Amino acid sequence: MIGAAHVEPENERSVDLRVEVPKDVAVDAYDFAVVARGEDGTIRMPIGVTVEEKVPARLALEAELPTLKGKAGTTFRYDATLKNEGDDELSINLIADAPLGFLVGFKLTGKEVTSFPIAPGESKRLNIEVELPEETAGGTYEIGLLAEGGSARATTTLIADVTEVPGKPELTITGPGGRLSGEAYVGRQAPLEIVVMNTGDAAATDVKISASQPTGWTVEFDPEEIAEIPTDSQVEVTAKVKPADKAVAGDYEITVRAQPEEGSSESTSFRITVRTSTLWGIAGVAIIAVAVVIVGLAVSRFGRR
Repeated sequence: MIGAAHVEPENERSVDLRVEVPKDVAVDAYDFAVVARGEDGTIRMPIGVTVEEKVPARLALEAELPTLKGKAGTTFRYDATLKNEGDDELSINLIADAPLGFLVGFKLTGKEVTSFPIAPGESKRLNIEVELPEETAGGTYEIGLLAEGGSARATTTLIADVTEVPGKPELTITGPGGRLSGEAYVGRQAPLEIVVMNTGDAAATDVKISASQPTGWTVEFDPEEIAEIPTDSQVEVTAKVKPADKAVAGDYEITVRAQPEEGSSESTSFRITVRTSTLWGIAGVAIIAVAVVIVGLAVSRFGRR
């Protein structure tokens, strides 16, 4: 608070004037003056102040970007400003009116809130998050927001413009009847029947079939590429499996993979039981039989002496 100010010639100085109105002053218009006295004279500046009734409780709620576009299953994030335009502090409650299944949350300075105080003339920035269900159909949806504090109310409407999500294929690979195994003989090609099914909501196109197999093995497919598998349909593929020439009897694993032009690939492992050729068994039996005959002849011939 000052009572005097020094001003150099041809210069100026700013002074702030603060007027405090008593609480019990009557509603009316009041006139007074500010007087500046110096060595060379006096200057008067008239001022008028109008005292009005207290500003009633009033709120204003405004969204920055009330319309957002996105896909179902995602979260729409809006920003809004709430201002207390009255003369009293208010306790605010936030309420959302959204379509069934929509989840609406409010955040203030990063923390989730449903109520908070707001001082006279204060503004608060709100973050509104609207989570949409996966099954939401394409279209425009309204989310009503209400900020309520005593007798003061403010509303605004948010728009969620949901775009149609294109369908996608979902492939599964199995064998007839769900069987995931087969047999093969060393050095010989054996057929393995495979079923590729599309359970998605869009056709699978240009599906390439490939395999990962043990070293020395070969796996060929008929067909190697499927032009299209409509939704809820299946295609049979024959895998021609040939174990390595030096493979020993036992169980091995190959992985069959189906990759559509659009969409994710799918793979399934099959157990292949390798058996040795029956020709070797027949040859072994023949050799043993020949050996028995030779021994028998030798015994019969030399045993008499």
